[in-house]
Amino acid sequence: MSYLALFFSGAFLCNCVPHLASGLRGEPFPTPFAKPHGVGNSSALVNVLWGYSNLLAGLYLLTRQPVTIGVNANCLTVLAGVLVLGTFSAVHFGKVWQGKHAR
Repeated sequence: MSYLALFFSGAFLCNCVPHLASGLRGEPFPTPFAKPHGVGNSSALVNVLWGYSNLLAGLYLLTRQPVTIGVNANCLTVLAGVLVLGTFSAVHFGKVWQGKHAR
């Protein structure tokens, strides 16, 4: 169970970055609260709140399963969560932005 928590910690921490960055710049960005979900844009404020909640969730999971930085199973599991969600996000939002700019 600890590896699952560490994996999701990495995923939450990865997910907080684009939402906080967009929100802090005052730019809209897709969130699960937009219509359609994950495709339509949400306001900058919604993105800051969503990014902050992801940050808190990721940090909370890390406090429950401490990680030593280095080449070890715990650290690699967190990095796997970052890589998996980062890859999914790059592919998904690449298609979303391509579709929006094709109009």
